[in-house]
Amino acid sequence: MTDRRRACLVVPTNRECAATLAEVVAEAEYAARHFDVDVHLLVLDSSEHFAEHAAILSRARNVWHLDDDRQRDFLRRVVAGADVTKPDLLLDLMHPRALSYGACTNRAFLIAAALGCDTVHRRDSDLYFQTYAGEKVFPIHAELSALGRPARDVVATEDRLDDSHRDLPVAMAGASFVGSMSVDIEDIRDHDAYYDLVSLWAAPGSSDEEKRALVEESFTGSAPFDGDHTVLSVVDPMRVDMHNISFSGLHERVPLPPAMDTIGSDYFLIHVADRAGLPGLLHNRHIVNFHTAERKSDAGFLAYQMRFAKFILSMYYLHFVYQRMTTDDPADIATLVRASTWQPREPNETTAEEMEAAYRRLGGRFTGVADQVRERRDALLIEARRDMDDYALLIDAWAALIAAARETPV
Repeated sequence: MTDRRRACLVVPTNRECAATLAEVVAEAEYAARHFDVDVHLLVLDSSEHFAEHAAILSRARNVWHLDDDRQRDFLRRVVAGADVTKPDLLLDLMHPRALSYGACTNRAFLIAAALGCDTVHRRDSDLYFQTYAGEKVFPIHAELSALGRPARDVVATEDRLDDSHRDLPVAMAGASFVGSMSVDIEDIRDHDAYYDLVSLWAAPGSSDEEKRALVEESFTGSAPFDGDHTVLSVVDPMRVDMHNISFSGLHERVPLPPAMDTIGSDYFLIHVADRAGLPGLLHNRHIVNFHTAERKSDAGFLAYQMRFAKFILSMYYLHFVYQRMTTDDPADIATLVRASTWQPREPNETTAEEMEAAYRRLGGRFTGVADQVRERRDALLIEARRDMDDYALLIDAWAALIAAARETPV
């Protein structure tokens, strides 16, 4: 007899999200009913609404609801149990003082290992699920049907996988979203400067045609669910989003960049799966994305736009890695990450200038963003490069941290 599979369904949050948590509780219950799997619901809760969230979660089984103190205590014990250099820095990279999309997901990966989970299923706190024919459309249905299984055994609507990859296990399953744009810039899509701003995240050397195509599809969603459609393939990173993603195995080999105050820093593994040719399942159980009221406030708006600015500057280094990466071997990836920092800074300085000009052309409160980009220009450029040095250090330590996490109680 073999042990039942264990799945970790995780929601990181720093905001009130009781309605979303109720939806995810229902998804966990659905998975337990329909699959031979033990579902562990993990909520990493840095918000001021812990008690309210706890009331929602009390109706579910196998819940791990951890505030910042419990998360940091767990990480401290993991680091102490791992033979790593610079343990204090690693602890700060995994639980920084500022917001980090990559770091919160890395914490989930380590806790999932401690719980003995085979798969990790990531959701965000600003989503709900579609309804079709009177039933909720849960992504975990498609994810558990494929994750970790040999690709040759997976049944999909379409099979585009090369024969040479069929003996490999499915490492990733994901989909996209419907609703609001994944990056909150929908209000400026009709402005002349929209292209100037969004095209800045294109890979160096992209043609005008490639930039136009990128801008057209960036941060936009997909068609509403109208019945299951799945594709077994090496998944195009542009087709999936991190609020609707799941991994098997890959997340224990390579962590995510722990960059602070940078949107998109948690998408790295999607690119690893693509560049390494790992089998994946692309499905159409898209979540519904929405923007919270806080993001529309003056303070929330400025903070979010500065995270977007940092994302654009970080792409100078990330594109270097993506264009050269051919494997999911951690040592090879760490070497590329370090090499990316040896590039001259001048091209990214030009990007910062063009970004400031685009924000200034947008006018209104975007002028305040332009002022911040100009005022913090050198600091942002330094941080974007330093983030990659930190990331390489974390990749080096990741195997030891995962091994220690497996021996550390939550």
